[in-house]
Amino acid sequence: MGFQMMLLYLVTALCASMCFAASENFIVSVPGAPVSVRRGRTAALPCWLTPPKSAEGLEVRWYRDNLFDAPVLRRLADGSQQAEYVGRVSFGLRDAKSDGLKAGDVTLELVNVTLEDAGEYTCYVSSDQGYDKASVSLNVTETGSSPLLSAVWREGDLVNVSCESEGWHPKPELRWSDHKRPLAPQSLVYVSEADSLVSVHSWLLVSSSSKVSCSVGLSEADVREARVRLEILLPETESSMAGWVAFIVTLIALAAVAVLGAMYFKNRGSRSKSDPETGNDHSEETQNLLSGDVAQETSLAEANEHQVNVTLDKTENPHLRKTPDGKIVRDVGDADGEVTLLTSIKGTPGFSSGKYYWEVLLVRENTDPKKSWWVGVTSATVNLHELKIPPTPSNGFWFLSSNTEDRFQFNTEPAVLLPIHSRPKTLGVYLNYDSGELSFYNVEENRHIVTLAARFTGEVFPFFNPGKGDDAPMEILHRENIQCQPSEGEHTSDSDS
Repeated sequence: MGFQMMLLYLVTALCASMCFAASENFIVSVPGAPVSVRRGRTAALPCWLTPPKSAEGLEVRWYRDNLFDAPVLRRLADGSQQAEYVGRVSFGLRDAKSDGLKAGDVTLELVNVTLEDAGEYTCYVSSDQGYDKASVSLNVTETGSSPLLSAVWREGDLVNVSCESEGWHPKPELRWSDHKRPLAPQSLVYVSEADSLVSVHSWLLVSSSSKVSCSVGLSEADVREARVRLEILLPETESSMAGWVAFIVTLIALAAVAVLGAMYFKNRGSRSKSDPETGNDHSEETQNLLSGDVAQETSLAEANEHQVNVTLDKTENPHLRKTPDGKIVRDVGDADGEVTLLTSIKGTPGFSSGKYYWEVLLVRENTDPKKSWWVGVTSATVNLHELKIPPTPSNGFWFLSSNTEDRFQFNTEPAVLLPIHSRPKTLGVYLNYDSGELSFYNVEENRHIVTLAARFTGEVFPFFNPGKGDDAPMEILHRENIQCQPSEGEHTSDSDS
């Protein structure tokens, strides 16, 4: 009996000694929570030895999906690296104070993260005395587009407001509210896109006195939002077109779009006027472009008092045909693809202060009014058809566009849509540089369409795009005996850039 007790004691002591030696070796530690990173960014998956000891002479490998022999990254280890990680992985630092491998920090750094990189990663470290491993999860996210709001008047005092956004991962949460009061949508639909991203669309019916907000996001810290305030002036009679016009004007004039990537550069004045391709990053855009805060709508009669004769820029554009007098322009006849800056052209003179009005004819005899066009102003000073940038306000473009789907659209971010109930044959354009207003009019109907609020810096030029495939060209109308005579404080200049 005494011999058995002694044998049991020796076995217990040996086991305790081995366990103590193993614990003296190291433990592989990882964070308890998953690591989240935006697609295209760099991810750091922390892993370190406890207690700290140098890992420079140890076998280290990172692998996933139990593919031990095909690791993501290895050090002093056998096995072929997974091909999709070649050149994208290395040993990084757990934090700024880390001394790296010599302090036992074996953090995995993964650059240009893709959606396929999401999943569980195992950190394995081995020495002559033993090994240990632990796993950490990587979540990959993608923030989608700013919500696009559109509104359509229904019977009575109701407006159908829809909200859509695309390019999210994983599935985002969409919320409606009215004056911060949550609203339940009539419809909420998610659609999986071809590249594993998700788009969302929702709509609801609200009263005309609503201030509707639609927000889409993955978390409270990553939300994109759009708002619109609706005030409908109901028609005196059901057949009154004036009532429809009043509704449309009020809807857009009072739209206030507040989003993470809003319209205007904070420091736009610091951008070089000679190179619109090197502007600020969109993350610095902080001010709304579309606004209902314009002090008072300018009438067409008042705008006409500032008539100026505008002429097309002399720069040759292989995608356009124009008359020698610089008044008429159209596309070369290739109707394929969407309308882009390739078919855009500036006008002269340029303006850096003051008030100016010009008109654009969008119809010819025996043809219907043009459906495809852009008209507005730009601060770009190079050949527009050579630019490789989006024609957004942050890049120096402010314009109203029309397409074949019977709607107007501003080039704002997010876009604002306006149903077309009658296409203008002649479009009036009024620029009040100093107050930051760009207004558009249906001349034949003596009707104000909408005003865009902006903050102009430097010289801006009239901007035109005749679109693609219409029978009618675009013609800039001139008025006899009109000269550009700036009033006090106004400045114009001709430019052949």
